[in-house]
Amino acid sequence: MALNVGDKAPDFTMPAESGKTVSLADYAGKSLVLYFYPKDNTPGCTVEAKDFSALKSDFAKANCEILGVSRDSVKKHENFIAKQDLSISLGADLEGKVTEQYGVWVEKKMYGKTYMGIQRATFLIGPDGKIVEIWPKVKVKNHAEDVLARVKSA
Repeated sequence: MALNVGDKAPDFTMPAESGKTVSLADYAGKSLVLYFYPKDNTPGCTVEAKDFSALKSDFAKANCEILGVSRDSVKKHENFIAKQDLSISLGADLEGKVTEQYGVWVEKKMYGKTYMGIQRATFLIGPDGKIVEIWPKVKVKNHAEDVLARVKSA
């Protein structure tokens, strides 16, 4: 299912760090940056998570929360948060339902091998639960700043 700006964001519920569960309903009345990334503690994913963490208070001032999602376990997320001193929440899409709903579970190629994996992508969901902006195939450099600029202009 390809999602477009203006579509109602697919609902989700998944475990997150510290024994909590996160769902789309938790963010009602706020904007949500829902970003998907391949794997905890890898170079690009670490930079992206640290960039979003560094700007968390600026997003909060704009009534916007941040949730990163990968298929890593809650334990891996907790280790990643502790090791990198992250301040954002990370959802564990263990069964892959959320990555599939958002269309980011895709066929990838590396070193001549084909495999399934998460395409780095970000969705800005408005307070009404509709998709405001989509960044497919994200390049990490300056991405958090670009998303913040879009949040402020919404």
